[in-house]
Amino acid sequence: MSELPLPPASRQLGTSGLTVSPIAWGMWRLAENGRSAADAAKLVHAALDAGITFLDTADIYGFNGSGGFGDAEALLGEVLAAEPGLRSRMVLATKGGIMPPLPYDQSADYLRKAIDASLTRLGTDTVELWQVHRPDILAHPQEVARVLDDAVAAGKIRTLGVSNFTVHQTAALNQFLGHKLVSTQPEISPLRIDCFENGELDQAMMLGLTPLAWSPLGGGRLAKPENARDHAICAALDKVASEQGVSRSVAAYAWLMAHPAGIIPIIGSQQVERIAEGAAALKVRWTRTDWYAVLVAARGVPLP
Repeated sequence: MSELPLPPASRQLGTSGLTVSPIAWGMWRLAENGRSAADAAKLVHAALDAGITFLDTADIYGFNGSGGFGDAEALLGEVLAAEPGLRSRMVLATKGGIMPPLPYDQSADYLRKAIDASLTRLGTDTVELWQVHRPDILAHPQEVARVLDDAVAAGKIRTLGVSNFTVHQTAALNQFLGHKLVSTQPEISPLRIDCFENGELDQAMMLGLTPLAWSPLGGGRLAKPENARDHAICAALDKVASEQGVSRSVAAYAWLMAHPAGIIPIIGSQQVERIAEGAAALKVRWTRTDWYAVLVAARGVPLP
């Protein structure tokens, strides 16, 4: 059977020249349940010790509907303040452009303030990747691009990305940017395969964008399948997981990483063991037959 290549030990972030780990760790729930800086530091160490050097957060992480905006960034900032040496071991990404509790805001004034506020909370002069979290339909992409280019020129941001953008929204913003996008962050998992078929991954390959997959385990549904489709997908993943001695989660990460666009799955767990096990995905080898079996289960109909 035709085997797909194993993922590389590192990837380039778009065309930036920045080297990142082929798996990332995300901090959506870092600040939950009053986690202390000491406990947060254990999670950061777990990622770095496992070779996961690409860390992804956002200014809205920690927001619970009424408060907590910025809490995840601030908590990571405490960790970095206590151990300054950690900063040089990571490629740090954050996101902004959402004004709680709901409206998106990428007006020039808001974006400038959001970028500066994130840097202050993180306690750093610059981040390696800054991403527009969700598109603001009321902001002209030229206005957004001007602010982002200024931030790069000022040394506050090294590279730029988008999250949850459509193909056309990505193209429009990129058109106006002097410092072109290097990444896109959609939701991708064996349970959510839209990107494989709606042109997002094709565009990423065309423009040289690195896709970062949020919720690669389907928001936990791969662990607790809810319907016949979920069970069929899990069965296809379990075949490979069993044969290669890894968990279903690791097989799911590896399934995404086998795609030629170079997808980087973002591990969302806030448990040391679950973060550390993610590195095993680098050793999972897929055949075309097994890979397409997961896709067929996800589509729910045979291939044409």
